[in-house]
Amino acid sequence: MNDQAALLEIRRYLHAHPELSGHEQRTAALVAGELRQLGWQVREGVGRTGVVAELGPENGPVIGLRVDLDALPIEERTGLPFASKELGLMHACGHDLHTCVGLGVAMALARDPRPLPGRVRLLFQPAEETAEGARWLVEAGAVDGLSGLYGVHVFPSIPVGSIGVRHGSLTAAAAELEVEVLGESGHGARPHQSVDAIWIAARLISGLQEAISRRLDALQPVVLSFGRIEGGRAFNVIADRVKLLGTLRCLDTALYEELPAWVESTAQQICRAYGGEATVRFRGIAPPVQNDLELTRLLEQVALEQLGRERVLELEQPSLGAEDFAHYLGHVPGCMFRLGVAGPEGCAPLHNGAFNPEEACLPLAVELLSATLRRWLEQHCQQSGAAL
Repeated sequence: MNDQAALLEIRRYLHAHPELSGHEQRTAALVAGELRQLGWQVREGVGRTGVVAELGPENGPVIGLRVDLDALPIEERTGLPFASKELGLMHACGHDLHTCVGLGVAMALARDPRPLPGRVRLLFQPAEETAEGARWLVEAGAVDGLSGLYGVHVFPSIPVGSIGVRHGSLTAAAAELEVEVLGESGHGARPHQSVDAIWIAARLISGLQEAISRRLDALQPVVLSFGRIEGGRAFNVIADRVKLLGTLRCLDTALYEELPAWVESTAQQICRAYGGEATVRFRGIAPPVQNDLELTRLLEQVALEQLGRERVLELEQPSLGAEDFAHYLGHVPGCMFRLGVAGPEGCAPLHNGAFNPEEACLPLAVELLSATLRRWLEQHCQQSGAAL
């Protein structure tokens, strides 16, 4: 079996057996086994369920590649013969493909007869979806000694065979937002004798959206999305508590730091206007991904040589999605690019039960990243005067 066929087999196995964030034991064991067979030096249990592997001489510069392992709590609706066998779990964000990109790079570099002029480190990261895994790997020393780090993410709006690159900001800063609306319970027949937390919560959802459009600078986009509402105990009892869970995202770092206080103040004003109170809690998910200029230029140069100008797309706008790859960038310069996975019929969005990316993206990503990592090592060895 050739490497491409092996990667497809692994990808389909991983897709059929997804694991949630922090529980990627089976995935990590498979990855570690494949890497050891290729001759990489492997460490398991890094950052809980992460795997870190290295290849090349120990006295040269070190360049890294990070890929993620975890799946999502989403019911699959693709109808694929290798669809998820785990009820309510799915690789709906393409991390099964990312894992195979990392393994494909490991295969390509291990089988290349040319010796590596420096060292490559592969980071197979758990828990990207909960924005915890990057921190775990940093705390475990996975980026110590790295001079640069690349990352990749599949992108359903780019056709397979193409990639998207962007200099500077690639993704937004994001926070998890929890608002608890406090009212006063009462009989459903006499709402005037209570403070209806459900009614106030409805006002709060629309009021915060309206306040964003009228109180904040429209040139600094802010996206607030509530994904979960909990409240009430019985059909005929006015609810005294409602909990709202959502995310808050923006591109401007300074504005991001001001948003918690602004949302809390606005939420309190809205709730008090209707006789209630609000408790607001924030949890930072990730800062923005800021692509390093040198690393991005190098990847773009290699991509232009391999793919041609028409298939290397300049992304005009950053994404308001979050990516915990950003947590590495406070410790090492990095670059992430977008890998096209849309077929002729298009592709369902990320985090959708019908998400079905084209597997033909794998050879392109493997070849591009393998060549980019080697080119980076060659250039840095030449700059330092080391022999190739």
